[in-house]
Amino acid sequence: MLVLVAPGQGAQTPGFLTPWLDLPGAADRLAAWSDAIGLDLTHYGTQADADAIRDTAVAQPLLVAAGLLSASALGDINPGAVAGHSVGEITAAAFAGVLDDTDALQLVRKRGLAMADAAAVTQTGMSALLGGDPETTVPHLEKLGLTPANVNGAGQIVAAGTLEELAALEADKPEGVRRVVPLKVAGAFHTHHMTPAVDALAEAAAGLDPADPLITYVSNKDGQAVTAGSDVLARLIGQVANPVRWDLCMETFKELGVTALVEVCPGGTLTGLAKRALPGVATLALKTPDDLDAARELIAEHSA
Repeated sequence: MLVLVAPGQGAQTPGFLTPWLDLPGAADRLAAWSDAIGLDLTHYGTQADADAIRDTAVAQPLLVAAGLLSASALGDINPGAVAGHSVGEITAAAFAGVLDDTDALQLVRKRGLAMADAAAVTQTGMSALLGGDPETTVPHLEKLGLTPANVNGAGQIVAAGTLEELAALEADKPEGVRRVVPLKVAGAFHTHHMTPAVDALAEAAAGLDPADPLITYVSNKDGQAVTAGSDVLARLIGQVANPVRWDLCMETFKELGVTALVEVCPGGTLTGLAKRALPGVATLALKTPDDLDAARELIAEHSA
């Protein structure tokens, strides 16, 4: 059984879309999406520097566009399940047929703008903790006023909060944590600091008519498979201010009997977690079109 997954913010790098635009029709699709959302995705995906694509309002639609382009390049595939990490959940919703591509990109554009506005209220950030036990780490973070915003499994938790709280974490690491690595993001996503973005996103989603998933859709909220399109959309809205439980998503992959995981462009982060948390599951990350043939072979071997 194959699961197709989409990465979240921070996976983007300067110029990462350049080779994908050589594929037939890709440049035209990206140009059409750019017009639909009022953002030059081609420029940001090929020419912009790291600071420009770190902007939340840019990074989020860029990542969804990259996921949709790279998945379409695989051809007609039949995954048993789909999931996305944070903003990657919108990509996954399009994979599952809950939203069409244009609706997904318009929604993520509004999500990025709303979260950027919320992040501007207070100086906040996120840091990855390497090592440690969640049972020890989570209470320690809460003692410092921080939120375990991403519980990623494989020994990785991402803490989020104010810059002062993150500085205190650097000076007072939880027992067993080897390193605290600041992430290149603009704010404390998936925490109460993003509450203003929830209302903005709900307003943006009001005109959408989500379809029920055609493929098993695994949610960040609790790792559960969601069967109603309206529930998927409600979770996408609320999730911006609540922790990502990727660890529970991977537990569900185990329960579903997943044997292979393919991560769409810009792949690498989620396959790295899967290699540590899902032993025996074959993994492949789509980074450039050079990875497509190997991905197709893996998909053919593990698809239903």
